[in-house]
Amino acid sequence: MPKLKTKKALVKKIKITRKKKVIRRFTNQNHYNSKETGKTGRNKKRDRRLFRTDEKNVLKALPYL
Repeated sequence: MPKLKTKKALVKKIKITRKKKVIRRFTNQNHYNSKETGKTGRNKKRDRRLFRTDEKNVLKALPYL
C-alpha cells in the first residue's frame, strides 16, 4: 500500500501543539483594519483553536500524526 500524502495547504495554515490541539490564525486581518478599535486589532493578532470536531478531521488529513 502506498504512503498517504500530507495535505500541504492544510499544513501551511495550522500548527499542532504537543497535546494535539490545532491552532489557526484569526481571520479578516489583511487590510481595512484602521477603522477598528485597538481591542479588536489586538484580538486579531492572537491565534485561535479549532473546534474539536474540526480538529478530528484535520488530524485525519495529516497521516504523520
